[in-house]
Amino acid sequence: MLEGDILDKQCLKDACQGISVVIHTAAIIDVVNAVQQETIMNINVKGTQLLLEACVQASVPIFIYTSTIEVAGPNSYKEVIQNGHEEEHLESRWPAPYPQSKKLAEKAVLEANGCALKNGGTLYTCSLRPMYIYGERSPFLSGHIDCALKNNGMLTNYGRFSVVNPVYVGNVAWAHILALRALRDPRKAPSIQGQFYYISDDTPHQSYDDLNYALSKDWGFRLDSRMNLPIFLQYWLAFLLEMVGFLLSPIYKYKPTFSRHLVTLSNSVFTFSYKKAQRDLGYEPLFTWEEASQNTTEWVGSLVRQHRETLKTKTH
Repeated sequence: MLEGDILDKQCLKDACQGISVVIHTAAIIDVVNAVQQETIMNINVKGTQLLLEACVQASVPIFIYTSTIEVAGPNSYKEVIQNGHEEEHLESRWPAPYPQSKKLAEKAVLEANGCALKNGGTLYTCSLRPMYIYGERSPFLSGHIDCALKNNGMLTNYGRFSVVNPVYVGNVAWAHILALRALRDPRKAPSIQGQFYYISDDTPHQSYDDLNYALSKDWGFRLDSRMNLPIFLQYWLAFLLEMVGFLLSPIYKYKPTFSRHLVTLSNSVFTFSYKKAQRDLGYEPLFTWEEASQNTTEWVGSLVRQHRETLKTKTH
């Protein structure tokens, strides 16, 4: 194991020595404007380009990129995409740094397919686009649980109007292994090289709020039953905050965490099929919804117990 910086050329050179595959998952994920745009673009785009160059120099023949569903959208909460597929060529039009950076990085990876390696070989690439990933150690789920624990077990409503098909982290990992095996198989590789694949599983289609509830209800968490603002009002409130940020920009740097992009992302009908991955990679989910939800629920329980222990420590 090596620990280093994705922007450190020497580190990448060392990491790529004597290996036969790179699975590139390193990225900054930010949908609330918490990170500077320049930092996101450097890590997600420049870092990917540097890693591709390191692979060429070290003659690493296989490069698998962990992309995101956000490179495809959603672009509007009014737009309905159900069981979308790769042939639809959907593309995010948001100027937000995260989807933009992942889109540009994925483009670089897929365009690098067929590049000549230093030893005379050829670089073969593909990209996987997972849905929203849940499971043990999910920073997003952990954040929601932490907020609920501070709010008497009440889960915050943020995606009540969405319909999505989240994917379990174990199944995403399994898809990467199958992509690697397929790229090493002379019979399968030609149809996979330079391609992207949506990765979902058999998790029920549901809202983000319902997913959080399903994974935490065994520990006494409950959904907030209060009325939500209609989506169009949320959208225009976000627009107003963005305008305030724009008008203040000459004298003060203000980036609202609540944005039109976030409202759209959290409240869209946006689901995708994994049939292409099934056909080309031989992908079948390794974990059922029952297994995935049980594993995740048990992990949520560990967060609850940890919280209780922390409270006990503070009171003594």
